[in-house]
Amino acid sequence: MILSILVLTALASAFGLLLGYAAVRFRVEGDPLVDQIDALLPQTQCGQCGYPGCKPYATAIANGEADINQCPPGGEAGIQKLADLLGVEAKPLNPENGEEKDKLVAIIIEQDCIGCTLCIQACPVDAILGAAKKMHTVIEAECTGCELCVEPCPVDCIKMVPIRTGLPDWKWPKPRVPVESRL
Repeated sequence: MILSILVLTALASAFGLLLGYAAVRFRVEGDPLVDQIDALLPQTQCGQCGYPGCKPYATAIANGEADINQCPPGGEAGIQKLADLLGVEAKPLNPENGEEKDKLVAIIIEQDCIGCTLCIQACPVDAILGAAKKMHTVIEAECTGCELCVEPCPVDCIKMVPIRTGLPDWKWPKPRVPVESRL
């Protein structure tokens, strides 16, 4: 019995050391520029830029495969932030990718919802709750306003409405980390 415990302890120690060595030796680090660009993007995951999400778009910008003016949700302010980070001149938003709009949120007219789950499947940020053949609802705080849930809805019960901006809805802006400290 004691021999088996000693053997298992020795094996566990050996595998632990091997895994520790592998973690240090074969570490994969991300590109810090991609992370900085991704932090400036609006995280709508809408695909209007031609990429499946904000991180792939950030990677394409960092690799020189995409221009900084392809993100309609980020708008002119987002383009300016990207230009400042990359040290390039800002450009107007590319009209092929869409146009800048007010921030929107999806609202489901629940009495019209048939529970088909197509909107749940289309939502890139899992902001829609519901089950098959049951009514669905949107978690407004999680909705990015990407509008990807509107088209698949067979009964047109999803409407995009402007986000409320009154005093009760006001929030402190997120702290901005200086570019120098992110490098």
